Amino acid sequence: MVRMRLLDEAAQEIKKMDPGSAISKNFVRELALEGKIPCVMAGRKRLINFDALLAYLQNSEQPEVSETGIRKVPEKINRV
Repeated sequence: MVRMRLLDEAAQEIKKMDPGSAISKNFVRELALEGKIPCVMAGRKRLINFDALLAYLQNSEQPEVSETGIRKVPEKINRV
């Protein structure tokens, strides 16, 4: 069964797992609104698929960092 959590609950569970986490309720809300994680409206409340949130946070693309500590800028696809 999928673990569904309210925005506050999802952010609080992440804080329990990692007390130093910078993940906030607003960040989780933005991910849901942008369609990056699945959510369901229950009346006026947004239920977040907590397992999908954790998977997104574990697999989100990180910018490549060179040995000098400088991140690489992605190449543009459509050059004119």
